[in-house]
Amino acid sequence: MAAIVDDLSRHPQHVEFVAGLVWREFWADAKDGMTRAELADAFGGRAAPGRVLASLIALEGPDDATPLGCVHLIDNDDDSLPELYPWLAAMVVVPERRGQGIGSMLVKAMARQAAGLGFEQLWFGTDGPGFYERLGAVKHLQRGAGFWIMKLPLTASE
Repeated sequence: MAAIVDDLSRHPQHVEFVAGLVWREFWADAKDGMTRAELADAFGGRAAPGRVLASLIALEGPDDATPLGCVHLIDNDDDSLPELYPWLAAMVVVPERRGQGIGSMLVKAMARQAAGLGFEQLWFGTDGPGFYERLGAVKHLQRGAGFWIMKLPLTASE
């Protein structure tokens, strides 16, 4: 069965799953990080206005019952770089489905959506730049050993 990507708002039954997935991947070990409840509020449409611009989910199975991953478009993910806008954030695929093209599908779908909103590029931070370079992203600024702020020109992702 092929995976599809859709707007998370059309699948509110998966908001808690997405919040848990993102929390485990990015926040579980972070001191003073976001909680699952805060993430669920943000991804469920209850973030501060303009904070979460879009949330996409990859789904599979009968009636799109099985969530496989997610990606989000937010205003900013680094307070020290307020001039960079918007940010691709919290792209994660369930561990057992990584390496199957789902992450690429999510990033490409969000790039199309962001381009449709009039944005020319997306910004994000990652410790896995090779994945994003294959999708057309370029390194912008190194922030520590192996961590990069990157830019994805939207014309490169089409």
